[in-house]
Amino acid sequence: MTGRETLAMDPDTVAQALTVDTVAQALTVDTVAQALTDHGYLPDEGLATAVFLALTLRRPLLLEGEAGVGKTELAKVLAAWTGGELIRLQCYEGIDAAQAVYDWDYARQLLHLRAAEATGETAGKSTDAIEADLYQERFLVKRAVLRAIEPRTGPPPVLLIDEVDRADDEFEAYLLEVLSDFQVTVPELGVFRTEEPPIVILTSNRTRDVHDALKRRCLYHWVEHPGFEREVAIVRLRVPEVSEALARQVAAAVEAMRDLSLYKPPGVAETIDWAAALGRLGVAQLDEQSVARTLGTVLKYREDHQRVEHHGIADLVKQAFDRGLLHG
Repeated sequence: MTGRETLAMDPDTVAQALTVDTVAQALTVDTVAQALTDHGYLPDEGLATAVFLALTLRRPLLLEGEAGVGKTELAKVLAAWTGGELIRLQCYEGIDAAQAVYDWDYARQLLHLRAAEATGETAGKSTDAIEADLYQERFLVKRAVLRAIEPRTGPPPVLLIDEVDRADDEFEAYLLEVLSDFQVTVPELGVFRTEEPPIVILTSNRTRDVHDALKRRCLYHWVEHPGFEREVAIVRLRVPEVSEALARQVAAAVEAMRDLSLYKPPGVAETIDWAAALGRLGVAQLDEQSVARTLGTVLKYREDHQRVEHHGIADLVKQAFDRGLLHG
């Protein structure tokens, strides 16, 4: 089976290829890169290789990098490509198994108990037997992680564990069982496991270091800001209505801003937003007025606005034109 034939598969056929042992023959780094590009995501060779290995080795992929470089977007595109459900777990400080893995529907359990008492079903039952009735799978609330390892027909889901660096150490430790064996232990019911693991993408903005034990269970890739030419290509892919000239000027201006030691340097997401905003306003090329009016689409902190203004918007526009023409 050639790479081009793989890309032409419908989602169900792609999903089947992703869940059989012949996946290494069905996919290549080039076909993965092309498939992502066809779905609106332009990866570099390193990232395409990391995704290929994650799919073929069936390993979770940990993506680190600054906010806005496209880590979360990759998981969305993978789900669109494979046809699998995107199951997103947004991490935050204090998240625990009840929010991420499973919980019990206490309201339904209570209603069931009261109904059983009213009909006399509990008469003569031991306390253990009554408790056993309450802890059945029908009362189990399956959160993102448990849903991702449920047996299912069709494409494997894409489990996105977003901003895992915001979670606590205890939650990281809980994830180890899932990432090692793709199983979850529910003490009252036993072990839930899957033979066909989900595609797992973890992201981190590196607000703190993720523990080594978690990293050992994952493949790893640091997502850089794209180079100039690739950022131009990304803008052209995601905002096709803007001209080549404006796309180059926007990419060059963003590149210049990243060299100004900003509190929050703009990511690719902001570059795309800025290009889209300029296109919506009918701007054909950057000038001081258009930059000043739309700076809020690319910079989100007042201090960063002040730094750019101190640097000089006119100088920024000149840099954008010079850089755009240099490689045009």
